Amino acid sequence: MGHREQLLAGARKCLYERGYSNTTARDIVAASNTNLASIGYHFGSKEALLSAALLEAFQEWGAELDRVMTAAGADQTAAGRLETMWSGVLESFSSHRPLWVAGIEAFSLAERMPDLREKLATAYQHARPSLGALALPDEAPDHPTRLAAGSFLLAVMTGLTVQNLLDPDAAPTAGDLLSAVRAIAERVGPTPEDGTPSGDGTPAGNGAAPRVNGVATTEPDPEPDPEAGAGAHP
Repeated sequence: MGHREQLLAGARKCLYERGYSNTTARDIVAASNTNLASIGYHFGSKEALLSAALLEAFQEWGAELDRVMTAAGADQTAAGRLETMWSGVLESFSSHRPLWVAGIEAFSLAERMPDLREKLATAYQHARPSLGALALPDEAPDHPTRLAAGSFLLAVMTGLTVQNLLDPDAAPTAGDLLSAVRAIAERVGPTPEDGTPSGDGTPAGNGAAPRVNGVATTEPDPEPDPEAGAGAHP
């Protein structure tokens, strides 16, 4: 193993044990059995090394999650795939908790570290189509709806991370999340352009008033007067 690989391994160890902000260059040198000059030679700065180590750790976690999904079986339902994925994420909070802490810390640091922000954004871009396939496997990887589903699942994953770091006893289980998605989907219903149920559970067609955010924008058409209709014909 060369100095570059030693530095990455030492930086990952420091991320787990000390966190992103509390890790010094000397900590990494001690953990990797290298020297300060090696950091500058191979990475340019301690921050660049820690960013590379953090992304490498995320890739390692992602590979483990892929293994969990593969083990779940290709013929599983979308609901089963989502529940398996969330179960794997929840398990990782125990097995990789220091990594998740470092990740949340890195997200806040990315605001002032453009290089780190760019790398994390790239990681998210790669994750969207893969996560979207859990719900919409038949759509093309670049299909807007599949990418939107991936973004939604990333948002849930980030929120689940924060809740577990703050109050793990109150955080939802994988079953809770699946039940919530089902309840929300049932309430929202299909798109109203088809005349199918709208967000409040009433049909969007069949004389119903147009709705914006669930509020009627006009009064619905009145029911026809049977007597007036009868007298209009010979």
